This record gives sequence, structure tokens and C-alpha cells, in this order.
Amino acid sequence: MKDMELGVLSDMPDIQKKACLKLLKQQVVHRDNLLSSYKEMVGTVVNMVNTSMSLRCFLKGGTSSPLVQFSNSSSDANDDGDGGGIPVFIFWSISSFEKLAWELVQMFKLELNLKRLLVIEFLSLRSKEDSIIERLCWSDEIYEGEFDDLSRCNLDCREASESGATKLDGFIPENIKQPNCQPDSDVLQIYLTAWLTDVNIDKQRVEDIFSEVGEEMHVNLVS
Repeated sequence: MKDMELGVLSDMPDIQKKACLKLLKQQVVHRDNLLSSYKEMVGTVVNMVNTSMSLRCFLKGGTSSPLVQFSNSSSDANDDGDGGGIPVFIFWSISSFEKLAWELVQMFKLELNLKRLLVIEFLSLRSKEDSIIERLCWSDEIYEGEFDDLSRCNLDCREASESGATKLDGFIPENIKQPNCQPDSDVLQIYLTAWLTDVNIDKQRVEDIFSEVGEEMHVNLVS
């Protein structure tokens, strides 16, 4: 604000101070909203991973019982939990559904990593006069419990750093080099565009998967 030309507004008393205070309040609100959105995104991916890994159903107990019981875990090494590969609805076996589910999960894990990198950049933004906000690194926990959430979908940032190789299934380059300087308006525009466009989500492929699964299950799935 100190470097901005205010024109006729420059004669108004404390205009810069009032504007800075208002912008600071807006920044706090936007930071909270951004963090909330990211946290919700992590939760969604965790749910997707859990769902994709829970499609199989295993027989529970002995076969002599008149009641058939099922479990999410196997007690028999010969039970693959896929019903012997028989079709679940019409033609597809459980493994066919798992393959498509995992394809969707991989897309969203890629996008989650990109969004995390952008969140770190956005949360590190500060004005020239603001020396309170410290720059976040990739290996920093963005919110309490984030690392536990990420580990549930096989994403672990604790072993990754700006100078070392990551352990993120190759989603992020081996050496993460974040700029020390503040990004200019053009770079921020690119960040915002990347955030809004979901660059790692193949929306046409998502629609195709929903259409194929819906046809197999005789339901209408909307992406």
C-alpha cells in the first residue's frame, strides 16, 4: 500500500492505514476459507481411497453354519473376496470395478498434490510490511492431523523436503524448489488458473467411467 498511488484519495486521513486493516481482515478470512477447502479436499480423497479398497467381501466363519456371514477382512488365504470372479451385476467382476475406482483415485491424488503445493504458496503470501507470516515448506504440516490424513491415502510429506527426494509416488518432482521471493501478479494468475481448472482431472474420462459403471449397474451416475 505504501508504494501505491492513491490519487485524490491521498488527502483522506489515514486512508492507507484503514485500507491495510481492511485488506488484512479479508486476507485472514480468505486464508481460513482456503484451508477449509483444502482440508475438505483431503477428506474426500481419503474417503475415495477407503471406498476403492473396500469393494471386496470375504466369507466369515465356517461353511457348516446355516447363516452366511461376511467380513471386510479375510480369514482364509484361498478367499480373494471377489466371489470367484463372477459378475457382480451383469458382466463385470469386482476387480473390474476396482480398476476403474483406482483410476479415479489416482487422478484425484495427483490433483491433491498440486493443490497442496498451491495452498503452501497462497498461505505464504505476505505484504512487504508483514514480517509475521513465515514461508511454508512442502514438509510442513498445513493443519493439525494433515499428515495422518495424507498417510491414509498413501501420501506422506514428512519424508519430503525442498532438498531431498520425495516419497509421493512420483507425483511431485524429485527436488521441490520453491521461490524465496513473492510471486508477481502474473504468477499468481497462473496459480489461480491451475487451482480452478483441476488440471489433473480428465473430466471426459470421469464422465466415461460414470457412464460405463452406470450402464453396468442400471443406475444414472452424475459426475
